[in-house]
Amino acid sequence: MEMIMTTEEQKSRTARSYKLILLFAMVSMTMMFAGLTSAFVVSKSRADWLKDFQLPIAFYYSTAAIIGCSVTFHLAKKAIQKNNQSKTTIFLLTTLVLGILFVILQFVGFGQIVDNGYYFTGSGSSITTTFLYVVTVVHLIHLAGGVISLLIIIYNHFKQKYNSSQTLGIELGAMYWHFLDLLWVYLFLFLYFFK
Repeated sequence: MEMIMTTEEQKSRTARSYKLILLFAMVSMTMMFAGLTSAFVVSKSRADWLKDFQLPIAFYYSTAAIIGCSVTFHLAKKAIQKNNQSKTTIFLLTTLVLGILFVILQFVGFGQIVDNGYYFTGSGSSITTTFLYVVTVVHLIHLAGGVISLLIIIYNHFKQKYNSSQTLGIELGAMYWHFLDLLWVYLFLFLYFFK
């Protein structure tokens, strides 16, 4: 006897599959950053490690910006679940602005590091600043994926593809942004405390 799936069952199965794929991707990214931070720990024993290096002030502000992204994306998800299209629009666009602000502040932070006489490559560089640069740029690459997915979500939202019964795209986007947020907070705290 062949079972026939209802549309709801099929949507639920599809949603679970997409969430599982995203979860696997996030686990692999976590493993990559665990490897990078492990290399950071090992390199700390080198004689040329900068013991008095301070994170640039822009990184503090960028941390607040990315935490704001998680909050506004969560609010967008809650708004679409209530079919509140206008609030969803506001929260999605605010998330985009905060995400772009995060990226800008990261580059401002790089500039502050260089202004303090530290370089990422070349003869004026140190292992400390090179590691900081690699970890931050790899995170920014993952964030670029988040911004692209957010732009697609915003486009689909304006095309009226989301409502209280169809929230999968926004849910997946929110999951990924929460992951990026937690990842950056982990990296920031790691870099701040593990000098």
